[in-house]
Amino acid sequence: MKRTFPIIETERLYLRGVRFEDAKDMFTYLSDQEVVQHMGLEPYKSPEEVMEEMDWYKSIWEKGTGIRWCITLKDEDTVIGSCGFLNMQQKHYKAEIGYELSRNYWGKGIASEALKAVLTYGFQHFDLERIESLIEPLNTSSQKLVEKHGFLREGLLRHYEYTCGKFDDLYMYSILKGDFPL
Repeated sequence: MKRTFPIIETERLYLRGVRFEDAKDMFTYLSDQEVVQHMGLEPYKSPEEVMEEMDWYKSIWEKGTGIRWCITLKDEDTVIGSCGFLNMQQKHYKAEIGYELSRNYWGKGIASEALKAVLTYGFQHFDLERIESLIEPLNTSSQKLVEKHGFLREGLLRHYEYTCGKFDDLYMYSILKGDFPL
């Protein structure tokens, strides 16, 4: 039986599943070095390359290992970023959260609004007890964002990932269900 992809509505946003026609919008921000520099990705070179990212969004939903919502403003259907869970482990009631947002929308509270909505959904509908966020030490904006929502920094994971030809250190942040105001 096929599950229905959930849509989340906030004051200013619709968070929905990815569609074929979103490739061009997603290319706009996934080709931006400043957007992807802390994601372990090289900037995408074409909308066709973005299809791999879109396929990944679909595959984690189908496998039950995650979910990635496209972020759109209510008054327009342009995808301006994404937010969601990966590495979901139902057995352990935990998942990692990830997000990115087009540079044109930084500093407007959109990432914060989307993050809060996705955290709420994860705790209420997926019955998560723990949500983790892995953040590069130089990504201070992301650190401030998760700390604003109650995440605690647990430590530094040295050379935790190998991306873009280098080993990356990552801070481990987490929030527990009891720490989050539902």
